[in-house]
Amino acid sequence: MSTTERTLVDFMAQALAMEREAVERYTEFADAMETHNNREVAAMFRTMATYEGKHAEQIMAEMGWKQDPAPPAGGFGWPDLEGPETVPIDEVHYLMQPWHALQLAMAAEERAEVFFGELAKATTSDSVRRAALEMQAEEREHVELLRAWLAKVPTPDGDWANDPDPPRHTD
Repeated sequence: MSTTERTLVDFMAQALAMEREAVERYTEFADAMETHNNREVAAMFRTMATYEGKHAEQIMAEMGWKQDPAPPAGGFGWPDLEGPETVPIDEVHYLMQPWHALQLAMAAEERAEVFFGELAKATTSDSVRRAALEMQAEEREHVELLRAWLAKVPTPDGDWANDPDPPRHTD
């Protein structure tokens, strides 16, 4: 395998890992929202998980992979602890409304778009540049979709997180 092909394989493995992380996190959020009877937000997170899953399937098909490649020994070198498209777990609140979920998802998609754009600028491999620009365009489409959704949902009231009957924990 040539250096260019290896570089493309490494990049696509990284992109696949990013999509898989996003699917996992959106699914976790959806499950949490269902636990708190916040079905509308749960459905939005499941929709985002489905989109990210389709990206992962597309990468697998394009690369002809039957299973996910092993991550590199040193990890993927994300700018933070998790991939750019992964929504931080501490950003989710059990009373969040669709507006909040869309804001979180849009921020994640914007980070992914920037990540792929920066990678396209930094790489010396034409095949990686093409793939990165294609992934960047797909993330940009997601950002636009989320903006359109956001325009259709109401902005929450300032006291949206006020729970008159908060959960109680006993040990």
